[in-house]
Amino acid sequence: MRVVGLISGTSMDGIDVAVAELRTDESGLVLTPLGALELPYPAALRDELLAALPPGPCTAGQLTRLDTCVGQAFAQAAHTALDRFGPADLVASLGQTVFHWIEDGQALGTLQLGQPAWIAERTGLPVVADLRVRDIAAGGHGAPLAGTLDALWLRGVAEDEGAPAAALNIGGIANLTVVHPGGDVLAYDTGPGNALLDAAVGELTGGARRSDTGGALAARGSVRPDLLDRLLADPYYAAAPPKSTGKEHFHTGYLRDAVAGLPAIADEDLLATLTELTAATIAHECERHGVRTVVASGGGIRNPVLLRALAARLTVVPSDELGLPADAKEAYLTALLGWLTWHGVPANVPSATGARGPRLLGSITPGSGPLELPSPLRTVPRRLRVAKTAETR
Repeated sequence: MRVVGLISGTSMDGIDVAVAELRTDESGLVLTPLGALELPYPAALRDELLAALPPGPCTAGQLTRLDTCVGQAFAQAAHTALDRFGPADLVASLGQTVFHWIEDGQALGTLQLGQPAWIAERTGLPVVADLRVRDIAAGGHGAPLAGTLDALWLRGVAEDEGAPAAALNIGGIANLTVVHPGGDVLAYDTGPGNALLDAAVGELTGGARRSDTGGALAARGSVRPDLLDRLLADPYYAAAPPKSTGKEHFHTGYLRDAVAGLPAIADEDLLATLTELTAATIAHECERHGVRTVVASGGGIRNPVLLRALAARLTVVPSDELGLPADAKEAYLTALLGWLTWHGVPANVPSATGARGPRLLGSITPGSGPLELPSPLRTVPRRLRVAKTAETR
């Protein structure tokens, strides 16, 4: 079965789209990456999305427009991928998260924009969407769902090495998955990835720049211990997993509060300190679990300053080296989640999200024809193998 996976991360740079072939064999589940693209949001749409995030105000009218416009942008992204990589049977969309409602360490709700009806109308394919909220209804955090892919993918590595295997994704928020040899899985958000860095660059440049490209500004600065200590005192880092966070917590207002009352901080020093914060919080969580090597993905690993800060503490292996493109791993994850739902297989990992048990995730929007779901799988895959595109079957 060929599945299109769609997601836009917390950095809101654009839409990641990937096409995967998924099939089962005697080893479990086989995922063959067929191609991936990153398509930028139209500038006006991205600006309106960013303006809708906390601490900015947002109206019901804005949310309605954004839900429609993001849905249309996702529909165009799926159509572009189908033109480029060939036909598919299903689309899965994780949408664009604009709010993740956490109180006292408990997830109470989440909102992803990108109305799936636009995707179904544009492609003619059924769409699995709204993939997080069922896990939250079952007491979980609905995130990070990366643990679903990582648990299947890294199980064999952990068992072969007799030690925990770990996967790290650095987007706006960084998340870590730890897979133990016995099969136990833990996954959670470690804290900001690029979120505060991007917020700082936007603030310092009056919105003229979105990010510290290549870590160029941070490379010229020095870490400010007073600011770093203040940032590390955030109670989020001391909270026990499962836990999740987002830009509703780590935003421009948060950054302003963090620097308030401190001696003047040079722009380069601010960015160097925020880079160190991301590296230090990730490394601390890896150390807690006895992890020295992480399979890394996400836009953050394209930042050489951040990567050097991580490499001083950990061995970082880009997921590309294991067959999954680092820039598209979450889009392939989305395709996997859609495939699991379509085949009647729970797609959450309760030990990672904190849910009361396994749950089927998402809702299905029909395509141009009637829904014809396959019979639920009798044997749930326990491992996933990433195959090369040219692999002979």
